[in-house]
Amino acid sequence: MKTAKPPHDEKARATARPGAPEMNFASKSVPRHLARGAIGFGLIIGSIALVPIAGPATLLAAPLALIAFRGCPTCWMVGLAQTISRGRLERQCVDGVCTLTKAHPAANAVAASTAGSR
Repeated sequence: MKTAKPPHDEKARATARPGAPEMNFASKSVPRHLARGAIGFGLIIGSIALVPIAGPATLLAAPLALIAFRGCPTCWMVGLAQTISRGRLERQCVDGVCTLTKAHPAANAVAASTAGSR
């Protein structure tokens, strides 16, 4: 006697978790984000540039840049794009296909009011 087994794709689809949680590296404003970048890049450049003058102990300032970047320089760049596009773009996912579209004017007003209240 043979038993019918569901195809592998159906089983994988049934046990698959929904999409990964969104990572948000955005700041409250573009000037604030640029200030974080200036601090982070300043710490990295300064710690490397001061090694001949003050010794290798200055390299201890470089890890502090990770705090300013909220991770790494790439994370900071992603956050800059998120900060600039906040309220201007809208992500819509239907049947596993995600697209970016312009946000509706009403959504911009809501995003602006929530961003201002933080």
